[in-house]
Amino acid sequence: MIQVKQVVTGLIQENCYIIYKDQDALIVDPGDETSKIKNELEALEVRPLAVLLTHTHFDHIGSLEDIRVDYDIPVYVSPLEQEWLSDPVLNASANKPFPIKANQAEYQFEPTQTLTIGPFTFDVVATPGHSPGGVSFIFHDDRFVITGDALFRGSVGRTDLIGSEPEKLIPSIEKELFVLSDDYVIYPGHGMDSTIGHEKQTNPFFT
Repeated sequence: MIQVKQVVTGLIQENCYIIYKDQDALIVDPGDETSKIKNELEALEVRPLAVLLTHTHFDHIGSLEDIRVDYDIPVYVSPLEQEWLSDPVLNASANKPFPIKANQAEYQFEPTQTLTIGPFTFDVVATPGHSPGGVSFIFHDDRFVITGDALFRGSVGRTDLIGSEPEKLIPSIEKELFVLSDDYVIYPGHGMDSTIGHEKQTNPFFT
Protein backbone atom coordinates (compact mmCIF):
# COMPACT_ATOMS: atom_id res chain seq x y z
CA MET A 1 0.00 0.00 0.00
CA ILE A 2 1.24 3.47 -0.88
CA GLN A 3 1.70 5.90 2.01
CA VAL A 4 2.04 9.68 2.03
CA LYS A 5 4.25 11.70 4.37
CA GLN A 6 3.71 15.45 4.57
CA VAL A 7 6.80 17.57 5.23
CA VAL A 8 5.99 21.23 5.91
CA THR A 9 8.83 23.45 4.67
CA GLY A 10 9.88 27.08 4.72
CA LEU A 11 8.41 30.34 5.91
CA ILE A 12 5.36 29.93 3.66
CA GLN A 13 4.62 26.50 5.17
CA GLU A 14 4.69 24.68 1.85
CA ASN A 15 3.79 20.99 1.82
CA CYS A 16 6.43 18.73 0.34
CA TYR A 17 5.21 15.15 0.06
CA ILE A 18 7.08 11.87 0.21
CA ILE A 19 4.99 9.19 -1.46
CA TYR A 20 6.43 5.81 -0.60
CA LYS A 21 5.94 2.07 -0.88
CA ASP A 22 8.39 -0.38 0.66
CA GLN A 23 11.82 1.15 0.00
CA ASP A 24 10.84 3.31 -2.99
CA ALA A 25 9.64 6.92 -2.89
CA LEU A 26 8.64 9.90 -4.97
CA ILE A 27 9.22 13.45 -3.78
CA VAL A 28 6.62 16.07 -4.67
CA ASP A 29 7.51 19.78 -4.54
CA PRO A 30 10.69 19.96 -2.43
CA GLY A 31 10.09 23.52 -1.32
CA ASP A 32 12.74 24.34 1.26
CA GLU A 33 14.74 22.96 4.18
CA THR A 34 16.62 20.24 2.33
CA SER A 35 17.93 18.71 5.54
CA LYS A 36 14.40 18.33 6.89
CA ILE A 37 13.29 16.48 3.76
CA LYS A 38 16.38 14.26 3.81
CA ASN A 39 15.88 13.47 7.49
CA GLU A 40 12.34 12.30 6.74
CA LEU A 41 13.59 10.10 3.89
CA GLU A 42 16.16 8.55 6.22
CA ALA A 43 13.60 8.03 8.97
CA LEU A 44 11.30 6.25 6.52
CA GLU A 45 14.26 4.25 5.17
CA VAL A 46 13.30 4.95 1.57
CA ARG A 47 15.19 5.89 -1.58
CA PRO A 48 13.63 8.51 -3.88
CA LEU A 49 13.21 7.63 -7.55
CA ALA A 50 12.15 11.04 -8.92
CA VAL A 51 10.94 14.53 -8.11
CA LEU A 52 7.48 15.53 -9.33
CA LEU A 53 6.55 19.21 -9.53
CA THR A 54 2.94 20.36 -9.37
CA HIS A 55 4.20 23.78 -10.49
CA THR A 56 7.36 25.86 -10.21
CA HIS A 57 6.77 28.77 -7.84
CA PHE A 58 9.78 29.35 -5.58
CA ASP A 59 8.18 27.94 -2.45
CA HIS A 60 7.82 24.57 -4.22
CA ILE A 61 11.31 24.30 -5.74
CA GLY A 62 13.70 25.81 -3.20
CA SER A 63 15.35 22.46 -2.40
CA LEU A 64 15.04 21.03 -5.89
CA GLU A 65 18.70 21.21 -6.92
CA ASP A 66 20.00 19.87 -3.62
CA ILE A 67 17.61 16.92 -3.71
CA ARG A 68 18.16 16.07 -7.37
CA VAL A 69 21.96 16.19 -7.00
CA ASP A 70 22.21 14.39 -3.67
CA TYR A 71 20.05 11.49 -4.84
CA ASP A 72 20.90 11.65 -8.57
CA ILE A 73 17.26 11.50 -9.62
CA PRO A 74 15.27 13.04 -12.49
CA VAL A 75 12.74 15.84 -12.27
CA TYR A 76 9.30 15.93 -13.94
CA VAL A 77 7.50 19.19 -14.77
CA SER A 78 4.85 20.58 -17.08
CA PRO A 79 6.33 21.78 -20.40
CA LEU A 80 4.51 25.07 -19.79
CA GLU A 81 6.79 25.75 -16.82
CA GLN A 82 10.06 24.17 -17.90
CA GLU A 83 11.56 27.63 -18.47
CA TRP A 84 10.24 28.90 -15.13
CA LEU A 85 12.72 26.77 -13.23
CA SER A 86 15.62 28.98 -14.27
CA ASP A 87 13.77 32.31 -14.35
CA PRO A 88 13.48 34.06 -10.96
CA VAL A 89 10.89 36.49 -12.32
CA LEU A 90 8.57 33.70 -13.42
CA ASN A 91 9.11 31.50 -10.37
CA ALA A 92 8.55 34.57 -8.16
CA SER A 93 11.91 34.45 -6.41
CA ALA A 94 13.45 37.56 -8.05
CA ASN A 95 12.91 39.71 -4.97
CA LYS A 96 13.91 37.04 -2.47
CA PRO A 97 17.28 36.95 -0.70
CA PHE A 98 18.30 33.96 -2.83
CA PRO A 99 16.69 34.00 -6.31
CA ILE A 100 16.18 30.49 -7.65
CA LYS A 101 17.72 29.39 -10.94
CA ALA A 102 17.19 25.65 -11.10
CA ASN A 103 18.29 23.45 -13.98
CA GLN A 104 15.85 22.18 -16.56
CA ALA A 105 13.76 19.13 -15.73
CA GLU A 106 14.72 15.85 -17.37
CA TYR A 107 11.13 14.95 -18.22
CA GLN A 108 8.03 16.92 -19.17
CA PHE A 109 4.50 15.75 -18.49
CA GLU A 110 2.13 15.14 -21.36
CA PRO A 111 -1.10 17.21 -21.18
CA THR A 112 -2.88 14.18 -19.73
CA GLN A 113 -1.09 10.93 -19.12
CA THR A 114 -0.79 7.86 -16.95
CA LEU A 115 2.75 7.62 -15.65
CA THR A 116 4.55 4.72 -14.01
CA ILE A 117 7.73 5.27 -12.01
CA GLY A 118 8.94 2.20 -10.14
CA PRO A 119 5.97 0.76 -8.21
CA PHE A 120 3.93 3.95 -8.58
CA THR A 121 1.28 4.45 -11.27
CA PHE A 122 -0.73 7.68 -11.34
CA ASP A 123 -2.59 10.04 -13.65
CA VAL A 124 -1.23 13.49 -14.39
CA VAL A 125 -4.00 16.03 -15.10
CA ALA A 126 -3.79 19.72 -15.91
CA THR A 127 -5.17 22.02 -13.22
CA PRO A 128 -4.04 25.48 -14.41
CA GLY A 129 -5.15 28.84 -13.11
CA HIS A 130 -2.76 29.45 -10.25
CA SER A 131 0.01 28.95 -12.79
CA PRO A 132 -0.15 27.90 -16.45
CA GLY A 133 1.50 24.52 -15.98
CA GLY A 134 -0.15 23.51 -12.74
CA VAL A 135 -0.85 19.78 -12.57
CA SER A 136 -2.34 17.34 -10.08
CA PHE A 137 -1.38 13.71 -9.51
CA ILE A 138 -4.18 11.18 -9.04
CA PHE A 139 -3.37 7.83 -7.42
CA HIS A 140 -6.50 5.85 -8.20
CA ASP A 141 -5.56 2.58 -6.52
CA ASP A 142 -4.98 4.32 -3.20
CA ARG A 143 -7.66 6.95 -3.73
CA PHE A 144 -5.80 10.19 -3.20
CA VAL A 145 -4.71 13.19 -5.24
CA ILE A 146 -1.87 15.68 -4.87
CA THR A 147 -3.45 19.02 -5.83
CA GLY A 148 -0.54 21.48 -5.57
CA ASP A 149 -1.81 25.04 -5.30
CA ALA A 150 -5.00 24.42 -7.27
CA LEU A 151 -7.34 23.12 -4.56
CA PHE A 152 -6.93 23.61 -0.82
CA ARG A 153 -9.03 22.68 2.17
CA GLY A 154 -11.68 25.40 2.09
CA SER A 155 -10.00 27.44 -0.62
CA VAL A 156 -8.30 27.52 -4.02
CA GLY A 157 -5.00 28.88 -5.32
CA ARG A 158 -4.47 32.62 -5.72
CA THR A 159 -4.67 33.98 -9.25
CA ASP A 160 -2.90 37.34 -9.01
CA LEU A 161 0.59 36.15 -9.93
CA ILE A 162 2.55 36.23 -13.18
CA GLY A 163 1.02 33.69 -15.52
CA SER A 164 -2.12 33.19 -13.44
CA GLU A 165 -5.30 32.57 -15.40
CA PRO A 166 -8.27 33.14 -13.06
CA GLU A 167 -10.78 32.02 -15.65
CA LYS A 168 -9.22 28.54 -15.82
CA LEU A 169 -8.83 27.63 -12.15
CA ILE A 170 -12.38 26.73 -11.10
CA PRO A 171 -13.25 24.95 -14.38
CA SER A 172 -10.06 22.87 -14.21
CA ILE A 173 -10.82 21.76 -10.65
CA GLU A 174 -14.38 20.86 -11.54
CA LYS A 175 -13.34 19.01 -14.70
CA GLU A 176 -10.36 17.07 -13.38
CA LEU A 177 -10.82 16.75 -9.62
CA PHE A 178 -14.50 16.97 -8.76
CA VAL A 179 -15.23 14.04 -11.07
CA LEU A 180 -13.40 11.82 -8.57
CA SER A 181 -15.29 9.90 -5.90
CA ASP A 182 -16.05 11.80 -2.72
CA ASP A 183 -13.75 9.61 -0.62
CA TYR A 184 -10.56 10.56 -2.48
CA VAL A 185 -8.19 12.33 -0.09
CA ILE A 186 -6.64 15.57 -1.35
CA TYR A 187 -3.14 16.59 -0.34
CA PRO A 188 -2.69 20.30 -1.15
CA GLY A 189 0.41 22.45 -1.51
CA HIS A 190 -0.38 24.31 1.72
CA GLY A 191 -2.52 23.54 4.74
CA MET A 192 -4.38 20.44 5.85
CA ASP A 193 -5.58 17.52 3.78
CA SER A 194 -9.25 17.07 2.96
CA THR A 195 -11.47 14.97 0.71
CA ILE A 196 -13.09 15.62 -2.63
CA GLY A 197 -16.53 15.22 -1.06
CA HIS A 198 -15.79 17.68 1.73
CA GLU A 199 -14.60 20.31 -0.73
CA LYS A 200 -17.56 19.84 -3.07
CA GLN A 201 -19.93 20.32 -0.15
CA THR A 202 -18.22 23.07 1.87
CA ASN A 203 -15.59 24.93 -0.18
CA PRO A 204 -16.97 28.50 -0.56
CA PHE A 205 -15.50 28.83 -4.05
CA PHE A 206 -17.89 26.14 -5.27
CA THR A 207 -20.91 26.45 -2.99
